[in-house]
Amino acid sequence: MTLLYLSSPARARIWQPMLQSALPEIPFWDGLEAVEDPAAVRFVACWTIPDDLSDRFPNIELLISVGAGVDQFDFDALPEGVQVVRMITRRIGEMIRDYVTLGVLALHRDLPTYLGQQRAAEWRAHTVPLARRRRVGVMGLGQLGLAALDALGNFGFQLSGWSRSTKALDGAKNYAGMAQLPDFLAQTDILVCLLPLTPETRGILNADLFDQLPEGAGLVHCGRGEHLDPGALLEALGTGQLGSVMLDVTNPEPLPPGDPLWSHPNVILTPHVATETDFAEGAEFCARVIRAHLAGAAIPGLVDKKRRY
Repeated sequence: MTLLYLSSPARARIWQPMLQSALPEIPFWDGLEAVEDPAAVRFVACWTIPDDLSDRFPNIELLISVGAGVDQFDFDALPEGVQVVRMITRRIGEMIRDYVTLGVLALHRDLPTYLGQQRAAEWRAHTVPLARRRRVGVMGLGQLGLAALDALGNFGFQLSGWSRSTKALDGAKNYAGMAQLPDFLAQTDILVCLLPLTPETRGILNADLFDQLPEGAGLVHCGRGEHLDPGALLEALGTGQLGSVMLDVTNPEPLPPGDPLWSHPNVILTPHVATETDFAEGAEFCARVIRAHLAGAAIPGLVDKKRRY
């Protein structure tokens, strides 16, 4: 019974001693070249996996992502018995909370306009509504979405959330399912996307969705680049249907040189830095997952393979 680790050397330098201390009975094999007996591999911690992983290691029970996402895995190629776990740590939630707050406040206070005026040496003030009159909607109500709503509640925004299924929200109105998406969008002045990437959500930030927002709405996007139709985004910005956006993820990613988003006056762009995993927290989480699995207890971060999150 071993743990196979397939990720960066920098992370391994933290993970290996911590996991060997926390789980001394489970060998830590760093890299494919370290495997002594393929049949002994029961747990795999990685970001991406070899195409032949399940054939090479027939006794895998847990596939543990070393990051917050799991959309990089080919779920259709995984054997039925393999359980998939996404990384859940305090740092991930706190960083997303901070980034969403930063983005919403930046759009609320019209920061893209003032940055443009600074570059043009133009000193001109604009009227801004109070936060309590601004409607902010969060798409995706998992751990990260709930943390974002909780933080935004401190500023007095009118809050709502949309997800696949109904959630009990404190201080925010809940919309659920595709049937309620139009109503959610119609009352959202600043839209935050924190959706998981699934076949159903791929390309969801498109022309049809933008047209259902109030004219001049803002967008803070820190989900996945593949949620976004970049052509539709540029068109909506050009017509004024979208006022300004803050993007942490793009499609494609990284954004190629010369892409119009680099220099668009109504776009604030960051290079996928909304959150990152802390190596030590990740190692602790991995140990907790394996202990729970061995004890037959509930596994934190367990993914529904049909829903892909």
